[in-house]
Amino acid sequence: MTPNDDQDAPPAVRVSRLAYRYPDGREALRGLSFAIASGESVALVGPNGAGKSTLLLHLNGLLPGRRGAAGGHHAAAGSSAGREVSPSIWIDGVEVSPRTATVIRRKVGLLFQDPDDQLFCPTVLEDVAFGPLNLGMNAEEARRVATDCLARVGLEGAGDRPPHHLSFGERKRACLAGVLACRPVVLVLDEPTANLDPRARRRFIELIRDLEATKLIATHDLEMVLEICPRSIVLDAGLAVADGPSRAILGNRELVDAHGLELPLSLALADRGARG
Repeated sequence: MTPNDDQDAPPAVRVSRLAYRYPDGREALRGLSFAIASGESVALVGPNGAGKSTLLLHLNGLLPGRRGAAGGHHAAAGSSAGREVSPSIWIDGVEVSPRTATVIRRKVGLLFQDPDDQLFCPTVLEDVAFGPLNLGMNAEEARRVATDCLARVGLEGAGDRPPHHLSFGERKRACLAGVLACRPVVLVLDEPTANLDPRARRRFIELIRDLEATKLIATHDLEMVLEICPRSIVLDAGLAVADGPSRAILGNRELVDAHGLELPLSLALADRGARG
């Protein structure tokens, strides 16, 4: 599916005036707003501590309790003085709330940076089948879906192995299989290529690129962004400081320098060549 195939459809992701303060008082998000159309692949980039992981955890309701705590609610643009609008997150037309948590977690597949935070069953197949079983599939159907998803990520035959016997890259792919087995409409990926060797990184990028779901990818791998994410959002100190075409944003030396990033090597070399 390409973005905006159905102009009347709601955005796959809509975040409005989202603010969040951790219990220790640290302000992580400060009135963040953006929307992602169905089928888009969007990168979320910025320095460590910018609020990227905090945002991702909000998208499937894992951090619902203190939303709006940072600075209170924010007045809507153009609204009358004193009128306040609550922060909100919508996924595929459904607002994220404790009441809708089950529905939201069916719609949003979250891949953690560390696969060991996501694998906990005795075998890989049981891990991948865990989500489908909890979504109401019977054991036979869940096993079939898990087997299919393991094949999609190149782990045919690994189902009976304990997860800790897999390499780091294989564990990453097993986690991705587990996410895909739940058939989400939005994939939220936190540093998907972190700590992978070059070959495993290349394989994982190709897997992500070929997935048809809407994707939001938090990453420091800016070369990957240029390959698979036409759009980038730069997050810094809990605010979206830039949002637009990835090549234009990541090729803006002044912008990336100001927000803890560096020009991707491919763009830096192209710029050096253009300057002779």
